[in-house]
Amino acid sequence: MLSHVPGQLATDPPWWRDAVVYQIYPRSFADSNGDGVGDLPGITARLDHLHALGVDALWLSPIFVSPMADFGYDVADYCAIDPVFGTDADLDALVAGLHDRGMRLLLDWVPNHTSDQHRWFVESRSSRDSPKRDWYVWRDRRPDGSPPNNWTAAFKGVPAWTHDEGTDQSYLHLFLPEQPDLNWANPEVEAAMHDTLRHWLDRGVDGFRADVVHLIGKGSDVEDLPDHLAKGPVIAIDRPFGHELLRRIRLVLEEYEHEPMMVGEVYLLREGQSVAYLGDPLSGDGELHLSFDFRPLHTPWEPEAMHAAIARTQAEFAEPHWPTWVLSNHDQVRHRTRYGSEARARAAAVLSLTMRGTPFLYHGEELGLEDADIPDDRVVDPAGRDGCRAPLPWTAGGDAESGHGWPAPPWLPFPRNASTHAAELQVGVEGSMFELYRDLLTLRRSSPALRWGAMDLAPLAGGLLRYERTLDGEHLTVLVNLGDAATDWPADVDRGGVVLSTMGAAVDALRADEAVVIGR
Repeated sequence: MLSHVPGQLATDPPWWRDAVVYQIYPRSFADSNGDGVGDLPGITARLDHLHALGVDALWLSPIFVSPMADFGYDVADYCAIDPVFGTDADLDALVAGLHDRGMRLLLDWVPNHTSDQHRWFVESRSSRDSPKRDWYVWRDRRPDGSPPNNWTAAFKGVPAWTHDEGTDQSYLHLFLPEQPDLNWANPEVEAAMHDTLRHWLDRGVDGFRADVVHLIGKGSDVEDLPDHLAKGPVIAIDRPFGHELLRRIRLVLEEYEHEPMMVGEVYLLREGQSVAYLGDPLSGDGELHLSFDFRPLHTPWEPEAMHAAIARTQAEFAEPHWPTWVLSNHDQVRHRTRYGSEARARAAAVLSLTMRGTPFLYHGEELGLEDADIPDDRVVDPAGRDGCRAPLPWTAGGDAESGHGWPAPPWLPFPRNASTHAAELQVGVEGSMFELYRDLLTLRRSSPALRWGAMDLAPLAGGLLRYERTLDGEHLTVLVNLGDAATDWPADVDRGGVVLSTMGAAVDALRADEAVVIGR
């Protein structure tokens, strides 16, 4: 019995259902001025490369003014571009270049916290009587001098509070002490943050990726948690107030006619939590347009686990909702490294780009890049995520520290396979990882069934994963052999109908880690 998930049958679906989004970590994409850090002109200079690949939208990790304690996720000015990345004119050029090519731009918006150098926080900490005191969460210490509650911050495993001697109170930070949490229960904060969205929407930006957006729902409610929940980082806050705030954010986006969207980083892994942040679109009570479901990203390359992850995601994000599919990003070890082989990374590309939902690709996965090996003296990230953030190698010539098309040694070492997987070695080369992604994107663009058709997931047959994509008479079958050995072709599948394979021409059996798409 096949499990059926209906697709979007409208003839003109929202653009974000139809898009493939390509995440760029700007520091590591392309350096135009020789300072070792990627920048906006570097991205603009590579737009033809991205257009040729076939992606529809770019998401840029933060480019706003920041002291870079968390590399841009500590924002000191939401309405200004950090000079290391460029200028307002550089952003305008990027937006224009994208729109000329029929592509769109998403910016990373960080609503839960600011930098401690943001003017709002500088004023807030200046006095207990400051008009902006309540823009952040301040509390007295307990009588014994311990922090105001039992919450633990991410990254360092320390209390989520830092005491400020000047005013003799502690402020809340769910991440670094340099990232104080905003108090979204204050209407002035909410209004100011809405205005930061309008600033960029007025400039032609097409939407946002909202960082840990579920956390804004705590407002100023910081009661103790049960001990078992407070031992680790307090990032699983899931409260009704967050949904109320997102409904109002959605109204801000709907003020604009160019259909801006927001995808949320909702790092909640229990059943039904992530999809809840989409609201109820049928009633007009929408919240986020898309919500990342990170459970597949944490799923091993193992038949039962992968099948269960796909089934769960498709069931929870059934219509009127729409899922995302993401296997790598700036916070996680690249899936090429996690899965352990090129063949599995190639098969994962088929999964990413034939699944019902909006795929999010992380820059460099189309080259099959692995993580970099980061020496201890080169580690800069507070959570040790440097390996997946390594610079993209454009040319083969170079070593771990320099070359590869960068005009100066970059801020981090290159991926360990930079010399064999550089872009110049793959673009236009039949059978390369880049050309596999381009073929998949071309196939997806030509196939309404892949873009918004129904999806039928078959029961697992040994190590063989199978699903059907159908719409208005078009029918495609996707097979992925997740097993360790070759397996027989299904009896009802015509090998002559293979339109794409990760291993070339079809043979008598599906090889281990082979993925194919078959047309009827």
